[in-house]
Amino acid sequence: MKHIKMGLLPRVLTAIVLGIALGSVFNEAWVRVFVTFNSIFGQFLGFMIPLIIVGLVTPAIADIGRNAGRLLLITVAIAYVDTVLSGFLSYATGSWLFPDMVGGVSESQTQGSSQSTLAPYFTVTIPAMIDVMAALVFSFMAGLGIAYGGHHALKTAFGEFKDIISKAIEKAIIPLLPLYIFGIFLQMTFTGEAFHILKVFAQIIIVIFVLHVLILVYQFCIAGGLTRRNPLRLLWNMLPAYLTALGTSSSAATIPVTLRQTMKNGVSEDVAGFTVPLCATIHMSGSAMKITACALTICMLEGMPHTFPVFLHFILMLAIVMVAAPGVPGGSIMAALAPLSAILGFTPEQQALMIALYIAMDSFGTACNVTGDGAIAIIVEKINGKKGICTTD
Repeated sequence: MKHIKMGLLPRVLTAIVLGIALGSVFNEAWVRVFVTFNSIFGQFLGFMIPLIIVGLVTPAIADIGRNAGRLLLITVAIAYVDTVLSGFLSYATGSWLFPDMVGGVSESQTQGSSQSTLAPYFTVTIPAMIDVMAALVFSFMAGLGIAYGGHHALKTAFGEFKDIISKAIEKAIIPLLPLYIFGIFLQMTFTGEAFHILKVFAQIIIVIFVLHVLILVYQFCIAGGLTRRNPLRLLWNMLPAYLTALGTSSSAATIPVTLRQTMKNGVSEDVAGFTVPLCATIHMSGSAMKITACALTICMLEGMPHTFPVFLHFILMLAIVMVAAPGVPGGSIMAALAPLSAILGFTPEQQALMIALYIAMDSFGTACNVTGDGAIAIIVEKINGKKGICTTD
C-alpha cells in the first residue's frame, strides 16, 4: 500500500479537533501526560528559537547585503515599508474592533481560572545558549560583516549551519508540532478555555480576511495611481497567482505564475524576473498582518501589554526577521517566534497557539504576499524607468 502523507495544515487541524474532542473525555491523569510532553517540547522550542534566528537570518542578510544595486535597494525598501504598513493596519484595526470581541471572553476566563493550570509530572530545563535579542543583533552584525567583508569561508559555514537548522525544523519541530498543539487544546478544553478562545478567533479570522483584501486593494491603487492605470484591472490580472498561492500555500511554488501575470500587467521581463523572486523572499505583508492580529488578540485575552510603542517595536522587528522565512517549513511563524518571545513576552504555550492559528490560515497570508509582489513590481518598474537592471553600485 502507498504511504499516505498528510500536509502540515491537515495535521494541525486534526490535532486541534482531537484536542477539543478528547479534552472533555480524558481524566486529569491522561491530560497531565500531554502537559508533561508540552513542558519538555516547550523547553526545546525555547532552546531552538535563538539558533533559528542565527541560522536563518544571518545567511539571508549576507545574501542580500552585498548585491546592493539601485534596483535591489528600491525593491527591498518598498517591500519592507509595505510589510510594516500592513502590520500597522492590522494593529490599528485590532485596537478598534478586538476589545469588544475579546471583552466577554476575558471575563469568563477570569471567572473560570481556578483550574486553568495543570502541572506536568516532571520538568526538564533546557536553557538557551544565547538570548533571543542577542541572537538578532549577532545575526545582523555577522550578516552585514560577511556581505561587505567578502568572508567566503564564514558565508559557507553559516550556509551549512542554515542547513542544520532547516533540517532540525523539518525533522524534529514540524513532526512534533501537531502533538504539541494537540496537548495545548487538550488542556484548554479540559480547563474550559478552548471554546472561549475559538469563539474569539472565529470572529478574528473574518476580520483578517477583510484586512488582506484591503491590503491588496491599497497596494494596487498605489501601483495604478503611479502608472495611471485601472488598479482593479491590474489586481484582476493577478488572480491566477492569488488562486495558485491559495492552493499551494507556497510563495516559491507560485513564482512562475506570479511572474507570468506580472508581465501581463506590462512589467518588463527584466524587472519582473528580478523583483518577483526577490519579493517572494522579502515581501511578507499578508503574513505580518496575520501575525500581528493574532498576537494582539492573545495579548488582549491574557491581559498582556499591547500599547502602540510595544507593537511598533514588534512590527518593525517582525518585518526584518521574516526575510528568513521562505523555503523553511512554517517559515514565517517560526521566524516570528523570536520577536514574539523577546518583545511581547509570549510563553511557549502562547507561541504554540500562535503557530496553530497561523498555520490554519496560512494560505490566505501567502496569497496576499504573492499577489502584492505584482504591485511592487509595477511600482519598481515605474521608479526605475528605463535605466535597466543594476546589480552593483
